[in-house]
Amino acid sequence: MTKPHQPWFVRRPLPEKVERVHLIGIAGAGMGAFACMLQEAGYTVRGSDRGVYPPMSDVLTERGIAWMEGWDAAHLDWGPDLVIVGNVCRRDNPESVAADARGIPAVSMPQALGDLFLDGRTSVVITGTHGKTTTTSLTAWLLHHAGLEPGLLVGGIAKNFEAVYRLGSTRAAGEPLGAPFVVEGDEYDTAWFDKGPKFLHYRPTIAVLNNIEFDHADIYDDLDEIVENFDRLMDRLGEGCTLVANADDALVMQRAERARANGCKIVTYGFGEGAAMRAVDVAPDAGGCAFDLVIKGLELGRIRSPLSGRHNVWNTLAAFGVGRALGLSVDKLQAGLSTFAGVGKRQEEKGEAAGVLVIDDYAHHPTAIRETLAGLRARYPGRRLWGVYEPKSNTARRNFHQQAYAEAFVSADRAVLARPYQKSDGLTAEQKLDVDRLVADIEANGTPATYLPDADAIAAHLAAETEAGDVVVIMANSGFGGLVGKLLGRLAGRTDDRAG
Repeated sequence: MTKPHQPWFVRRPLPEKVERVHLIGIAGAGMGAFACMLQEAGYTVRGSDRGVYPPMSDVLTERGIAWMEGWDAAHLDWGPDLVIVGNVCRRDNPESVAADARGIPAVSMPQALGDLFLDGRTSVVITGTHGKTTTTSLTAWLLHHAGLEPGLLVGGIAKNFEAVYRLGSTRAAGEPLGAPFVVEGDEYDTAWFDKGPKFLHYRPTIAVLNNIEFDHADIYDDLDEIVENFDRLMDRLGEGCTLVANADDALVMQRAERARANGCKIVTYGFGEGAAMRAVDVAPDAGGCAFDLVIKGLELGRIRSPLSGRHNVWNTLAAFGVGRALGLSVDKLQAGLSTFAGVGKRQEEKGEAAGVLVIDDYAHHPTAIRETLAGLRARYPGRRLWGVYEPKSNTARRNFHQQAYAEAFVSADRAVLARPYQKSDGLTAEQKLDVDRLVADIEANGTPATYLPDADAIAAHLAAETEAGDVVVIMANSGFGGLVGKLLGRLAGRTDDRAG
């Protein structure tokens, strides 16, 4: 990614007046949400995609947003003022080629978000390898609960809003800035013509940098390339900006010094004594956790959080750091935190049947799996914990984290692994995750482990082997073949004495 020959942070000119917008790749989760944002903001919106299916097809139809199947130059005949090129779009996409040939301005979604929604707003950009979706949703809720009417764009369902986006309050006459806009700052690349990370387009006034690890092996060769792109974000933070940085992550703090040299204000958080804002005496419990909040050596009271796990303490501190930067008191932040409903597919309790609690979680990186399981172990003490995982991401299917995955399941009582997602990407056997070895290594670390090929086999296995009181957490960055529903269905039909 962003090799010397690759373009990055490409900004294309927008027309002076934009009323009609066409989105190439409109059925993707992010592009579909953006289409709805544009429509709600008053634009006339249409788009196209391949394989448009529920739920996004239903969402677009219900909103009255016309979409066309496939990609064809004729799809631009309706005369849009602007074309937004989704990340799924390749250089030879017929509509992208036609837009250039017809002189229709075409920009990436991140640029369009920055230019059409973040200009004139206090842009709050949440970044890092882990925790972005939870931290973005929590931050937006804390600001909303305190009356700041923020905008929001996030890569998951923020349950307090039951939405992935909100326009928030725009600038009023005489006001220098509109309400804050909180956006999840993805480090994935932007478009076929812009191989830099999306977050470079988000005009940060306040940025969060929660952690840095290796991920996205399909576009990044190594950790150094990831660090390079976070440095580019730091270079966009100067006087008048604030960086909320995790003091417990050495790579984060090295990046923070780069921002500080540009005149950016640095606010640090974490568990260690070097952090300006600390969580001390953390006590997990069945309701989440509690900790003492210490800011610059001053104890400001006991914080009660509905979120479990050390990673969610970091996420909470990051959100508090944003709130404090915007002038909110600890009391207001605690009031918002106590009513935070969480995020879809983040430790989300999906149901309990035959006495077995089934939880859905997005964890797929080994660090996220380890922290999720550790948090659930603390939240459900005395209950047998099953960790079920599908290696599907472009990084997970490779052997980069082979050893880290083996160590990620230590908090589970049982581990079940699915076959890595099959994809024609030219990986050799030596480059792929070795599941047989992984099962053996997990067992060597003390957790009985099983490999099964697919969701149906896993559902049957779990229905047969789980007992009343067990907790099953299903971890994947996808739908995992409908495993959650399949398992709950099998458990509901179980009639043996384990259900009682």
